[in-house]
Amino acid sequence: MKYLFLLFFTWASFAQNTDFPSTTADSIVKRIQLPMITSYRINVLTLGAKGDSITDNKKAFDKAMALCKKNKGGIIIVPKGIYKINGPIHFVSNVNLRIEKGAKIKFSDNPKDYLPMVLTSWEGTMLYNYSPLIYANNCTDIAISGEGTIDGEGGKTWKTFKAKEGAGKNLSREMNHNNTPLSERKFGEGYFLRPQMIQFLNCKNILVENVRIENSPFWCLHLLKSESITVRGISYKSLNHNNDGIDPEYAKDVLIENVNFDNGDDNVAIKAGRDHEGRANTATPSQNIVIRNCNFKGLHGVVIGSEMSAGVQNVFVENCKTVGYLKRGIYLKTNADRGGYIKNIFVNNIQLDQVEDCLYITANYHGEGKGYQSDISNVHFSNITCNKASESGIVIQGFQDKKIRNITLKNIEIKQAKNALSNENAENVLMTDVFIGQRASVPTAVSKH
Repeated sequence: MKYLFLLFFTWASFAQNTDFPSTTADSIVKRIQLPMITSYRINVLTLGAKGDSITDNKKAFDKAMALCKKNKGGIIIVPKGIYKINGPIHFVSNVNLRIEKGAKIKFSDNPKDYLPMVLTSWEGTMLYNYSPLIYANNCTDIAISGEGTIDGEGGKTWKTFKAKEGAGKNLSREMNHNNTPLSERKFGEGYFLRPQMIQFLNCKNILVENVRIENSPFWCLHLLKSESITVRGISYKSLNHNNDGIDPEYAKDVLIENVNFDNGDDNVAIKAGRDHEGRANTATPSQNIVIRNCNFKGLHGVVIGSEMSAGVQNVFVENCKTVGYLKRGIYLKTNADRGGYIKNIFVNNIQLDQVEDCLYITANYHGEGKGYQSDISNVHFSNITCNKASESGIVIQGFQDKKIRNITLKNIEIKQAKNALSNENAENVLMTDVFIGQRASVPTAVSKH
């Protein structure tokens, strides 16, 4: 009798946990701290900046940041105008870069302007490379705000780097696999690895609010080894190669809300390092990430992977919809090179229009790799609608010797799909009220002859 009770209790607990855990998501949001910024203010015009789209304002912006450092922080005000900057903006702590309505920061696209190299990461491997256009390393309490625009000028010179990046990309991966000392991982000129538009590395208490991000060279907003982050109310039009919208990587306690995406790649791509280096960083998985009330447009809505070797856990996606083309709605991707894990993923109340694939979980991305299969478990989808999937409604792909486990699909309606369901090498997949294609009505009676 005791055994029966235990069995029932375990199953009841599992079933209970599949509901969207709003209280857990809320507790993450509550502990995220907004930056504390001092009252000192400096307007870039008073330092000689000119919003005429021609003058190089690099010195004025550097001076503004130096004055903030001297005053233990402050607000840098960028009023209406187009401000050309030939080189990066490097943050100091306790600063809000406020780009006002009608103001645009337009970065140069001369790669030499982004030297000397800084410590950064490229597709999951730590290395030295061109500086991101806006960069903060080891800063606390920093913000980018206002209703202005940041233009990365990524569609010309930087765009040509894509075809030439192969040698640099392969070398970075070799260094990752061979545990090459970080001091020797120097890229920059001759390697053609594009810089991110905005990157926060080893930072805490970050706010990015209301600005518009356009024309990035590479990933748009990279949240690297950082925590206590709020991204809200921002918008995008960035359609170059690999223009992911937001990439949390080794990041924790992140809120992404009310964002209007329009990207040439993933809208949100949650990452956690690549291969050997990533697996050595299991103490810092990407975790406690809340994504809500966003409008998706671009390649994929929310992606986990493929670089996720340190692990990704506790991700909560709720109340989002598409406003244009999306190839895949929710996409979990890893392969046998990665290792690590993806677990405790909750996706609720998502409205998709036309996609190629609606919900996609694969442990065999690109069919690559061997020896380090990832562990995917406890993934819960609820209250999802999709008008049309031109390819597949739901795809789950594990390995025979490493199955995907504990997947729940509850109240899912995909009105039209070329392939309804592909479910292989997965166990404990629970479906409740799942409709793909036309809903069946009551069975028809046997016809009389």
